[in-house]
Parts: sequence; structure tokens; C-alpha cells
Amino acid sequence: MLTTKQLQQIKDELDNCQNPLFFFDDDPDGLCAFLLLYRYKKEGHGFVVKTHPKLDARSAPKIESYDADKVFVLDVANLEQDFIDASKVPVVWIDHHGPYERNNVRYFNPRLNKKDVNIPTTYMCYSVVKQDLWIAMTGCIADYYMPDFFDEFKEKYSDLLNGKKSIGDLYFNSKVGTLIKTLSFCLKGKTSEVMKCMKVLTRIKSPYEILNQETAQGKFIYKRYEKINKLYENLLDDAIKNVGKEKMLVYTYADDKMSFTGDLANELLNKFPDKIIIVGRKKDEDVRMSIRSRGIVIPQILEKSLSGLEGYGGGHEYACGANVKQEDFNEFIKKMKANLGF
Repeated sequence: MLTTKQLQQIKDELDNCQNPLFFFDDDPDGLCAFLLLYRYKKEGHGFVVKTHPKLDARSAPKIESYDADKVFVLDVANLEQDFIDASKVPVVWIDHHGPYERNNVRYFNPRLNKKDVNIPTTYMCYSVVKQDLWIAMTGCIADYYMPDFFDEFKEKYSDLLNGKKSIGDLYFNSKVGTLIKTLSFCLKGKTSEVMKCMKVLTRIKSPYEILNQETAQGKFIYKRYEKINKLYENLLDDAIKNVGKEKMLVYTYADDKMSFTGDLANELLNKFPDKIIIVGRKKDEDVRMSIRSRGIVIPQILEKSLSGLEGYGGGHEYACGANVKQEDFNEFIKKMKANLGF
């Protein structure tokens, strides 16, 4: 975990700016981290990093166009040096991937302490602002992390737990899990729709506004969840129909509008914990994948499997993303099986 001094440094960075610009990853952890900092600061603008699994110089012009005086990069695995170099204002990077070596950036990452493995960006941001407990809990469980404020959350929002205590049950069988999917689905689709959802979420005061549709803002978010969830459930059902006895569960689908690879991979792993899960989305000439396992460390195996192919990938010990050309996908799967000893 970050030290008390580091958390105070982040708070000072947030307090000592007028118009921050937030870039965050397109998953619930990234979104929750953004919401926590933005709702505390009540100033600035946010952008989700969707197109590529990295933030590079192509996004730097947004800093000047919004006249930002500081940049916060949240839960983005790859912050490229050219983005930092192109920025004319301070850059604060809060993340739990890597760690990586970069120059001229204020870098906060618990993985710099070798004892820490997975501390979500949401947890770090909540430790800074100490507000919006329900958002913090949602982001932590979405990243498979049981926070030390569970008892506090249980006292205030016990009905959202549905009597569940394990991370898997909370994720897939509780109202907290519904919130996770709701926030994840807010990041799907056209950029204009995503931005509208983000704006609405910054104004919602309680999870019950969404779950019970108590306000116009809550109804808007919940209706979007219901609409997208129908598409998601169809894909999930189709993926389950294709499950066999193999140790690796591979499922691909074609969609040029929305990516559900991470959501599907997480739920399939929960249902089939003894399998390696690979969910791929075919778009343009690529297959964009989410890879999950319950006990096998993925990154080194993934790196070896990508060798000689046109592609890239990386991530956490048991959760990675990858991209290969469609024409190389079958070869990639063969190499994965071989490197796993299947």
C-alpha cells in the first residue's frame, strides 16, 4: 500500500490545481478512481482511455484544449514517455500495473513495494479522499480486492451485500455486483454516450438512485444497464454453450461497437475456475482478448506465445489483455496451449 506520506502527496496534488484533466482506464476500477477524485475536487474533465491500452502523445493536445493545469492518469497500464514529454503541465500517475520507469512524472504505485501485489487504483484514491464509500467498494470488488473498509460498508449498506462475503459472490450474486456491471456498461458504446454517462455519474449521490431508480439520473443509468445487459447475457449464454472438457476455454465474437471481453472473461472464470479463459473480440483485422486464470501466472506465458506474431499484451498475474491479428489467432492459441503444457 502507499504510505501515509504518499497519500498526502496525492491529496496535495489534487488540492493544488484549479482545472485538472483526468485520464482513466476503461474498466470499473479506472472509472471509480476517476469518480472519487472528481467528486472530491468538483472541478476538471475526464476522458476514458478506450482505443489503445496506453496513453501516448496522441492524447496530449487535450491538455491544452481544456486549459488544464495538471493531469491525473488513473489505472492506465502504459503511460508512454512521449505523452509526459508533450505535456506542459505536471503529470500525476496513480496505478497498480508494472511498475515502469518514466521520467518527469509524479508516480504512485504500490508495486514499487515488492510486498504488494494488487492494490486497486480505486482503493488508493479512496484512501486519499475518504468519501463515496459505495463507489470505493464497487471499484475494489470489481478488481477482485477485499478492502479493509468492508465492515464499514456492511454497516451502512448491508442490503447491497445480499448476505455475501466472498469476492466472487459479491461480484456476481449481490447488488454490489449489479453496480459493477452498471458502471462497466456505462463505458460501452459511442464516446458521446460514455461521456454523458460519466457526467450523470458525477452527480449521483447514492447507489439507491441507480438500483431503485429513485431519480431521473438514476433511471437514466439503470435503463442503459438493462439495455446493454441484454446483449451481454446473449453472449454469455453463447459462450457457456461452447464449454467443453478442454482446460482452456476459448470464446470469440464479432462486434464493432462494444467490448465485453473483460466482463465475459471474469464471469466465465467464476463459473469455470479450473480453466484458462480467453475471450476475444474480432474487430477490423484484430482479435482483442481478455485472458484470465485462477492460479496460473499469465504474463510470461503470454509473452512467449506472442513471440513471432504481430501482437502485444500484458497485465496482472492472473488477468491480462492481448491483441493479435485474426490470421494469427489460431497460431496464438496453439502456442498458448503448448506453453501451458496443455
